[in-house]
Amino acid sequence: MWQIYTLTCLIIAVNGCDIPPRMWCDSLETAKQCQVVEQCAKSVWKVNEVSPEPVKLTLYMESLCPDCKNFIKEQLFPVWAQLSNIIDLELVPYGNAMERKKGDMWEFDCQHGKEECIGNLIETCAIHISNNVTRWFPFIHCIEIAEDLPKASAIRCAQMYKIDYSAVQKCMASDKGNLLEHQMALKTNALSPPHKYVPWVTLNGVHTESMEKEAESNLLKLVCDTYKGPTPKACSQLEDLESLSRCYRD
Repeated sequence: MWQIYTLTCLIIAVNGCDIPPRMWCDSLETAKQCQVVEQCAKSVWKVNEVSPEPVKLTLYMESLCPDCKNFIKEQLFPVWAQLSNIIDLELVPYGNAMERKKGDMWEFDCQHGKEECIGNLIETCAIHISNNVTRWFPFIHCIEIAEDLPKASAIRCAQMYKIDYSAVQKCMASDKGNLLEHQMALKTNALSPPHKYVPWVTLNGVHTESMEKEAESNLLKLVCDTYKGPTPKACSQLEDLESLSRCYRD
């Protein structure tokens, strides 16, 4: 209503236009007939534009996989830092682990041992508790670039990024935390095609080998090419990097 009112205030009656003002911007044809194309574009059509969807980027990973750590350090975090406004980021800390039901709980066997299971659970609980990518991803990045084990680096990283680590520990020791990690297993095992290694990247739910190769060598370009909206400034600063390696399933 206010858009139309504003528009009619800007337009002087035009000869040959017998269309009610409220319908002037209904189509390009009527706007041309009433000589109000520019005004409709500025006052109505632009306002009604649907914002382009962000790129849904999901990383299936495990906390102690050297190649996951390297991908997060060299590709994912730097690209997310530049393009966080167009990336809908999801991390799934499970990777090549296996799970089995024991009573009412789930037990996990991780590719890089018990410490990796602890790291996966720390990251899973942090994602759940923080519920804000701008908080949990810097925390997880801090863990992944550290040289010590997650249970040690997590304490330091939590202090650095204002994460309530006591809440993370409470989650880890709870049935809820166990269920959350089981949900990460379900997400990973539901992949189609099934994952063969980690890091395993999907964009808007899709994975191909060519896409994975580009994600590992130039994630910035891949995200920029996938995004359907206006070109972000960072997309003009593309640089090829050597493809990273992977942790294959046993």
